[in-house]
Amino acid sequence: MGLWIKDAPGVMELPSGRLVRGRGLRNGAAAEPFPTYGVYLLGKEPPDVPWETHWIKWPDFRLPVDRAQALTTFREALERTGTGRVEFACGGGRGRTGTAFACLAVLDGLPADQAVDYVRRHYDKHAVETPWQKRYVLNLLTRG
Repeated sequence: MGLWIKDAPGVMELPSGRLVRGRGLRNGAAAEPFPTYGVYLLGKEPPDVPWETHWIKWPDFRLPVDRAQALTTFREALERTGTGRVEFACGGGRGRTGTAFACLAVLDGLPADQAVDYVRRHYDKHAVETPWQKRYVLNLLTRG
């Protein structure tokens, strides 16, 4: 199957060294190599793609509708980064995707109060766009 290439566009290295790719769906179709598993963070159901996917209902500039389901999906996606190419995507690839990446970093062992800065340094300086998204990351493991 293969993994992501560390310096490829949109690829972020998690604290453990695992790689995950983020992108904005408004920026066009996914570039090759294609993901083996995609997590789509949208207010409405994502378009069909030829790889395995999971949809987290998550309206723009908001939080996941079902936070427990989102946490379960984050954990599964983190596990899958060890054996395949995992992609997270939302409309623009910054707010919801950045928030999800910060959650992955927390699950990967980074203290929650460092996760947003980590993602802004290693993925996109504008990631995690709202104060409530930042609070969501800080409280991920205490409220789910």
